[in-house]
Amino acid sequence: MTQTAAPAPTALRHSAEVEAGALPPLLVRAEQLAGSVLLGDHGRRRAGLGDDFWQYRPAQPGDSRRLIDHRRSARGDQQYVREREWEIAQSVHLWVDQGASMRFGSRPDLPQKIARARLLALATSILMIRAGERVGLTGTTLPPRRGNTQVLRLAETLCHDTEADYALPEHRAMIPHARAVFLSDFLGPFDELKLALTKAADRGIRGVLFQVLDPAEESFPFRGRTIFESTAGSLRHETLKASGLRDRYLERLAERRDELEALCRLTGWRLGLHHTGDSAQAALLWLFRALDGTGR
Repeated sequence: MTQTAAPAPTALRHSAEVEAGALPPLLVRAEQLAGSVLLGDHGRRRAGLGDDFWQYRPAQPGDSRRLIDHRRSARGDQQYVREREWEIAQSVHLWVDQGASMRFGSRPDLPQKIARARLLALATSILMIRAGERVGLTGTTLPPRRGNTQVLRLAETLCHDTEADYALPEHRAMIPHARAVFLSDFLGPFDELKLALTKAADRGIRGVLFQVLDPAEESFPFRGRTIFESTAGSLRHETLKASGLRDRYLERLAERRDELEALCRLTGWRLGLHHTGDSAQAALLWLFRALDGTGR
């Protein structure tokens, strides 16, 4: 299969912003608040300690008179309390599999898996950064930060390909009690993924495994004489009857899905599946709900 050049960072960012722009800002709900999150200077969309105005609400019995907003209350007979937003920032780590296996696309009209994974990762980052979250990569290359400059850094870093067939998930330097998103086809060595999620779970990190597959990898439409070759060229297999491999392949794929589901149950993560032939917007919405803690 012919490999295409990685997209320019500015083009990737533009595409991601288009996807992100149609959704409300993503607010990642912090889990295990005590001792697990970092204080920030942005507002969480809930009442609490902070400097930024959130909303007025009618005064209730037990409210201190110091909380009464007299200017707002003077407009009528009801007394109102001025509530502020809770200033809590969540750190989110991303890992996007940039191995050669992700540069597969079965048809010219379908994006490669890596293109879709990069788009979803950056669009999700934009939503979270707009909400004031700190977003970065796993490892030490790009620690979680806020701001538009961080979006550009993410776009630049996500455009780097790996020559090996399968990239190994990075689990170093992840902040305890943070959130994480891993995007991959998850067809590579399972032990490395298990190690990464186990270490993350030991640090109180919860997150999402988001599997990105080409439709052909689910349906196995191959028949007759076929040459199967890894994108990096390190693996090659020729068969005269590809259809004879279909049942065993689908069985192995189902086994891997079962392994991923079991790993997520063990570590408290969530598992999602996306096909490159499906809507990127639907995938982004699923990630939004999964990270926000309200999806199923």
